[in-house]
Amino acid sequence: MILHGYWRSGAAYRTRIALNLKGLVYEQAGVDLRTGAQRSAAFVALNPQGMVPALSVDGALLTQSPAILEWLEEAHPAPALLPKNALDRAHVRAMSALIGCDIHPLNNLRVGKALRETFGADQAAVDAWAARWIMPGFEALEALVGRHGGGWCFSDAPTFADCYLIPQIYSARRFNVPLDAFPALLAVDAAAAQHPAFVAAHPDAQPDAG
Repeated sequence: MILHGYWRSGAAYRTRIALNLKGLVYEQAGVDLRTGAQRSAAFVALNPQGMVPALSVDGALLTQSPAILEWLEEAHPAPALLPKNALDRAHVRAMSALIGCDIHPLNNLRVGKALRETFGADQAAVDAWAARWIMPGFEALEALVGRHGGGWCFSDAPTFADCYLIPQIYSARRFNVPLDAFPALLAVDAAAAQHPAFVAAHPDAQPDAG
């Protein structure tokens, strides 16, 4: 498997976590979003959307991190990143979507670039924009983790929800978003900081970091 990604991409980060939790071996091919490498003819020929991550596997190319994570769960079911019970799986998917649909897309690199280049936003304005979407999302997630968590977002083992949460906490810190009001989320972050799969997936540990 080859993971085409960018070291600081939240979507690539969550995919690395899932791959690591599954204990899978994969190569990495860096796509530098800062230089526009995702729009190069070679990469667009690979992934017409020109976005990361993309996972090359068995002669196919998988795109969009939610689809990649679902494929990983189906193709490599152990260890499971979704609970056995259908209702519990729905809860985990809902927490994941809260981040993946309602928070992350509004504070990714291309949105920040648009804020700066089209609307003249300085870093303080970009930080405020990110906080505008991260804070209410984290408030809801804090309640859900308080309801369902048991050391991780859901129960006592990592799931999809943790794959989504940890990169978003990383982004929140980059945007100087205060996190003191979210003790349940910070407890999960502390657990992840001691887990080898999460440690190995951290942006600073990637070969293209810099």
